[in-house]
Amino acid sequence: MPSVKNPNRLSKNRLAARAAKAKKANQKRADPAMQNKITKADKTRGARPGLLPTSGPRAAISAKKARKLEKKMGYALKRKMEAEGEAVMKDAPVVEEKVAQEEQDMEIQ
Repeated sequence: MPSVKNPNRLSKNRLAARAAKAKKANQKRADPAMQNKITKADKTRGARPGLLPTSGPRAAISAKKARKLEKKMGYALKRKMEAEGEAVMKDAPVVEEKVAQEEQDMEIQ
């Protein structure tokens, strides 16, 4: 039998070490100076600064997926505008350019 307080869970020291390790890794990943660098493992596979990978999070998306994302972003924008109270003016009268030009001419005189 181990002589510890609770053998069924990690000690406080281990938990603190794990948290510190995760924090350090996250800071490294979020560092703006590291954003454009290529990892050593990727370099061994032939990755270069101008080339994007064919898979993974930095891979270029296909045209089909890009269209789907455009639609989703459009719907999200529409929902946001409706939530803010901005509605599309479907029934508003269309002002012709001549009328607008005449109004500007009258203001000048």
